[in-house]
Amino acid sequence: MTLTENKSLKKYNTFGIEARARYFLELNTKEEIFEFIHDPKFKDIAQLILGGGSNLLFTKDFDGIVLKNNLKGIDLIEETPEYIFVKSAAGEIWHNFVSYCIENNYAGIENLSLIPGCVGASPMQNIGAYGVEIKDVFHSLEAIQLSDASIHNFSKNECEFGYRESVFKRKLKNQFLISSVTFRLNKFPKFNTSYGAIEKEMELMQVKEISIAAISAAVCNIRRSKLPNPAEIGNAGSFFKNPVVSSVQFEKLKQAFPTIVGYRNTETETKLAAGWLIEQCGWKGYRKGDAGVHKNQALVLVNYKHATGDQIFDLSQEIMDSVQTKFGVVLEREVNII
Repeated sequence: MTLTENKSLKKYNTFGIEARARYFLELNTKEEIFEFIHDPKFKDIAQLILGGGSNLLFTKDFDGIVLKNNLKGIDLIEETPEYIFVKSAAGEIWHNFVSYCIENNYAGIENLSLIPGCVGASPMQNIGAYGVEIKDVFHSLEAIQLSDASIHNFSKNECEFGYRESVFKRKLKNQFLISSVTFRLNKFPKFNTSYGAIEKEMELMQVKEISIAAISAAVCNIRRSKLPNPAEIGNAGSFFKNPVVSSVQFEKLKQAFPTIVGYRNTETETKLAAGWLIEQCGWKGYRKGDAGVHKNQALVLVNYKHATGDQIFDLSQEIMDSVQTKFGVVLEREVNII
């Protein structure tokens, strides 16, 4: 267990923001996690658990200790006639885990291909894309309480999943380090291709027989065409959540803006496409210095090279203000602000 002081975090966040941590500690085993928790010198300083750094915006240096979760390993733990239960350590790269499941014909997460980040963040965010969310395939997770090193297992209900939400982002924020996640995957695929442009993309790919591998390849193609590669342009993927409004409010908006994009969320609620709202306010492709909005996807804020976290944050606030002024809709940031 090696402790580094005054560590640059630029390569540890996909925005590529220059920020520094007072202390930085890479945790490669559970034993190192327990050793850290029982070390009295870190009891009273702020802690930040870091996975892939793909959902963070640093607006300042972190005056505490950053814990880099590097736990690795994938295990098949149970099999039934219908399901495969696969346990992944939290530090595994999410897309690598998806690829592993596809190679073994474990179905259910192919629509979540190419989402950046690590496995441990997937239930925290209840990540989702193309009609699938983590809660649809989640079985349980193991987490270590940072106050006393006790190990807790959380069921699906205990995680309190919502839209890009879980109990770990609200009630239990900063209290646990997720060590592993167990997924219930299908032995017999139930293909989900109706969302977005998956079917159209598979036609372009000339797919003769639908499979989870074909769906994954289509999703990867779509994501690459719409979203910038963080290795080339700093970004954290979708910066804003799609806002949910009452169906009554949606009908009023539709009268004023006939082309508004919305999807039925519940019997009484409609989810709006935040990207459409932002684009209608003229932000798509906007750039001020090195902070901007991506030219192909208005949901994605980007750091072209030397933008600060404050500049990205200020841009996001301007966008939120303009959407509220034009549509009366309040956007919420999906990215965690540090």
